[in-house]
Amino acid sequence: MKRRIIGILGGMGPEATTDLYREIIRLTPARRDQEHIPVLIYSNPQIPDRTKAILEGGEDPLPYLIHTAQVLEKAGAGILAVPCNAAHYFLPRVQEHVTVRILNMLEETCRTFRSRIPEGNAVGLLAVTGTVRSGIYADVFARAGVKVIVPDNSAQECVYSGIQRVKAGDMGPEVHRIFESTGARLMDAGAQSVILGCTEVPLAFDEDRAGYPSLNPTRILAQAAVDWGLGKRE
Repeated sequence: MKRRIIGILGGMGPEATTDLYREIIRLTPARRDQEHIPVLIYSNPQIPDRTKAILEGGEDPLPYLIHTAQVLEKAGAGILAVPCNAAHYFLPRVQEHVTVRILNMLEETCRTFRSRIPEGNAVGLLAVTGTVRSGIYADVFARAGVKVIVPDNSAQECVYSGIQRVKAGDMGPEVHRIFESTGARLMDAGAQSVILGCTEVPLAFDEDRAGYPSLNPTRILAQAAVDWGLGKRE
């Protein structure tokens, strides 16, 4: 029987791509190699910076995203998962150039929030500045009647710096402190959970130590991809 193949459109950054694949493996109920879901990974770190494109008119990542998606489709991927929150700003236009569906990590995260906190009305967001200012999370959650609370300018600069440090390989205690303490302030401001809204953030965040609920979009995206791979959803 032909197996469903998951395509990972990655490279933004490479560690986040590895993290998504690791989550897919962990979430698959397999007891032997042959029970795992086939996965195609195109890690393309040459895709231009999404935040600079959104906020500063930097090089457009769209042509690179389209090319990477088309390579995965031609290779046999039946669905695409993109482990980069900021890239979702461009995904509606990428979807126009491929026939396979691109999973929307933001919408999946919103559904998960609603399932965990049915009466919730506010969520915090830790993300790169492009994701925050583009309003892509705010738009998705607003449709569900949920307000997105973001850090003030000073705290946002710290979060962005922490994310850049993770991209450079630094996942030490100071970076953990930045993410976890900023999330705590968002909870104090009324959030009922905090979105780890950059795929680098979960790599340097410990929910148990933080002491408040969080939403890990990478893991949520992995679960959606696994459910599709196992035929539990279309």
